[in-house]
Amino acid sequence: MTWLTSLQQAIAYIEQHLLEDLTMTQIAQVGHSSEFHFQRAFSLLTGMTVNDYIRRRRLTLAAEELQRTEAKVIDVAFKYGYETPEAFTKAFRRQHGISPIAVRQAKGKITSYYPLTIEIQLKGVEPMNYQVKQKEAFQVVGIVTTMKDNSGISALWNQLNANGTTARLAQLNNGDVQGLLGVCLPHAEGIQYVIGVAYQGDVPEDFEMVEVPASTWAVFEVIGAMPHAMTNAWQRIYKEWLPSSQYELAGTAEFELYTEDDPFDDKCYSEIWIPVK
Repeated sequence: MTWLTSLQQAIAYIEQHLLEDLTMTQIAQVGHSSEFHFQRAFSLLTGMTVNDYIRRRRLTLAAEELQRTEAKVIDVAFKYGYETPEAFTKAFRRQHGISPIAVRQAKGKITSYYPLTIEIQLKGVEPMNYQVKQKEAFQVVGIVTTMKDNSGISALWNQLNANGTTARLAQLNNGDVQGLLGVCLPHAEGIQYVIGVAYQGDVPEDFEMVEVPASTWAVFEVIGAMPHAMTNAWQRIYKEWLPSSQYELAGTAEFELYTEDDPFDDKCYSEIWIPVK
């Protein structure tokens, strides 16, 4: 349970320093993890980014303070990290659906988010089918995008599917890893995400190439319609498999593999590849 304990420690750290200028480096260090993997794990387990969580918690506390005190809106805005009352009001409306003044006047309901608690249930009823593979480094060509977190990945897939890019990539797949890949790599600005295919040869126009390093891989079968089957598999890996296995994350590139199966079919087959040690 060490990994989950570290994650809960990081959440406790966020709560203790919620009114300070938190950095992802500080939070990940408390969680004994890299920034890349802490953000990935947090997002997969909670369905929101670390920054989303911090913002929601701050706006929850701000609303409660407006309800119970006579503090000025401008002072509350500054206290919870907003440089202007206008920016505070815009964010406040987005979460609560009403203005700070309306909360002060008790004219509406607020939407509150409370501190997260990581709970784990280890179950043996539903099996997780996986195998451990050794694989040399290989090259992937595709569209390379730098992101702060996971939140833009779904929109990127939709865009590249709609404009025919993924169909073009599928025709280039001449490597020994067969299928469309969603590769996630650590990056100084957050994550580097690649939608591409394993490929050997000159880099085609409009695409870039990245190298996936040699690794020991835990390869998980994913059966079911997208995106729920993939989301469920990731959550089970972090909640069930990692805490109970003898493996640890290696901290390098990880990827999802999508076959030619119908993504909306309940029998659709795909894979998750995680580098382990």
